[in-house]
Amino acid sequence: MCGILFSLRCAPSEGLSCDNHEIEVAFQDLLGKLEIENAARGPDAQDTVHVNSSSAHMSFFASELRLRGESPVVQPHRDDEGNILCWNGEIASEDNDGAYLFSRLCATWSLEDVRDLLGGIEGPYALVYYHARLQKIIFARDPLGRRSLLIHRPTTECPYLLLASVSVGVHPGYLPEELPTEHIYALDANQLRGIPCTSAVLSKVNRSIPHDPPEVHDLDSIPPHLTSAVDDLLHHLDRSVMLRVRNIPRVGIREGQARVAVLFSGGIDSTMLAFLAHRHVDPSEPIDLLNVAFENPRKISVQIEGNIGALPKRERKQKMKERLDYSTVNVEYDVPDRLTGAQEVEELRRLCPGRIWNFVEVNVPYEESQAARPVVEALMFPCKTVMDLSLAAALYFAARGIGQIRSHCGAEPEPYTSPARVLLNGLGSDELLGGYGRHRTAFKHAGWQAIVDELQLELDRIPTRNLGRDDRVISSHGKETRHPFLSLSVVSFLLQLPVHLKTDPRLEAGFGEKMLLRLAARKVGLMEASVRKKKAMQFGSHSARMVPGADFKKGDLLLNP
Repeated sequence: MCGILFSLRCAPSEGLSCDNHEIEVAFQDLLGKLEIENAARGPDAQDTVHVNSSSAHMSFFASELRLRGESPVVQPHRDDEGNILCWNGEIASEDNDGAYLFSRLCATWSLEDVRDLLGGIEGPYALVYYHARLQKIIFARDPLGRRSLLIHRPTTECPYLLLASVSVGVHPGYLPEELPTEHIYALDANQLRGIPCTSAVLSKVNRSIPHDPPEVHDLDSIPPHLTSAVDDLLHHLDRSVMLRVRNIPRVGIREGQARVAVLFSGGIDSTMLAFLAHRHVDPSEPIDLLNVAFENPRKISVQIEGNIGALPKRERKQKMKERLDYSTVNVEYDVPDRLTGAQEVEELRRLCPGRIWNFVEVNVPYEESQAARPVVEALMFPCKTVMDLSLAAALYFAARGIGQIRSHCGAEPEPYTSPARVLLNGLGSDELLGGYGRHRTAFKHAGWQAIVDELQLELDRIPTRNLGRDDRVISSHGKETRHPFLSLSVVSFLLQLPVHLKTDPRLEAGFGEKMLLRLAARKVGLMEASVRKKKAMQFGSHSARMVPGADFKKGDLLLNP
C-alpha cells in the first residue's frame, strides 16, 4: 500500500488566481494535511518531486509501505529523462513492481503504448505518471477501482488539479470525487487539456438463460454438470490467494509473527480465504483472523427493555424518561459475527492442526467508536451516507487489529495487536456469485433473466461502491487490503459461467445463494462454513444503528445533510 498526492497549478502568467492569498492559504493547508494522511498509508518512506515550467507547477508526493521485495524502494520513481511515477498497486508476478512498471512506462512512445501496458496489469492499482517525452500527465485506477484515487478538478474558487489516495474530510480547498475507472486519463502539461484514453474494460456477464436446469440436492455430492466449474473455481481462487500472500517482506515483523491477516466474520467468503491462505503461508507463522464487535446501546436497550421504537408514541416517550443507566450493564460482545467467527476458527483448527490461528477479538466500546467517528468520516469522504459510516467504522477498527486472543476455546483472553500488514478481504463474492437477498427477490419477480441483469448491475457498480472508501479507511493504519475474489482472472472466470452454475434461488437460503462456492467449500472440508447464511458486516458486527430510541435511518441517507 502506498500513498499518492499530485498537484498541478498554472503559473501566475497563465491568468489563474493562484496569487490570491486566501486561495494560497487554503491550498497549502490542504496540501499539508493530505501529505500527512498519505504518509500514514506508507510509513516506510516518503519523498516529493517538484517540476516547474513557464506554464505550470507540478508536485509529486508518494509514500511507501514495503510489501514486496527485500530491498527498500523510495517513491516517486524518477529517471534522468524527467519521467516520474507515483505508484500504488500490485503486479503479482514481480517483486519490485513499481520499479518494473516504471521501466516499462519509460520505454513507451505513445499513449496507445501506455494504454496497452496498463491494460495488461492483473492486480489492483492507482498511478500518476509524468511522461516527459510526450509531456503528458497520465493517471488512472484499475478497472475494478480496487485502489483509491480521488480527483479535485479545477474550479474558480480552487483553481488547481489534485489527485490523492486519501481525503481529509470536508475542506474549503477542494471538492474531491472518486476518479472514474472507465478511462486512463492523459493531461497535456503544456496546454492543460484532458484527453481520456480508452481503458481496459471488464467482460460482460454471460447472458445465456437456462431452461429448467437440474437442481443440486445436497452439498455432499457434486453433480456432473458442476464438477468442472467447482474445480476451476478452486484453481483460480487458490492461485489468486497465493499471489496475494507470498513473498511479503518481514518489515517490523519478527520470526513467528503473522504477516497475513483475514477480515474474518466466520462466513463462507472469509473462511475460504483463510483456508486457502493456509496452503501458501509458511506453516511456522500464525495467520491472524480479525473479528470486530461493537458495543451497541440500541441493541443493549432492546435486550433489557424490549423494542422501544415499536411502542406507541406516548408510551415510547414515557419509557425514554425512565431509561436505565446502560453504563452499569456488563457488556458482552457476542454479536453474530463473533459467534460465527468463534465457531469457524475451531473448524479451521481441526482441518489445519499445525497452524496457529490467532482469533483476534476486536472489541469496540461505544465511547471509543463515537470518539473515532470524525476520523472515520474524514477518511471515507467523499462517501458520506449512514451505511458508509457503518461499514467504514467496522473496517477501521478491524484493520487496526488491537484486541485480544485466546490460546484455546474457553481460555482467558490476552491482549494482542496484529502486526500483519496484508489483510485479505472477501468482498466481491456476493456480487459475482449471486449472494445477496435481492438476487433471490429478482428471481421471484422475473426469473433467471432478472438475476442475469442484477449480476451485470453488480459488476458495473463495483468500481464506485465500496473499494475506494475501504482502501482509504484500512490504509490509514499502514495496512493493505487485498481482494482475491476480485482478481481479474477470478472475475473473468466467473463472468463467463452461465448463471445457473453459480447460484440457484430455487434452493433454500444457506444453500442456493453462491451455490458454486458452497460446493467448493464442502469439497475442501469446510462443512460448517459451506452452509452459513450471509450476514452483512454492519449488522454482523453491530456497527449499524448505534443510537437507542432514535428513528432508524435508511442506509443511503446522508450524514449531517
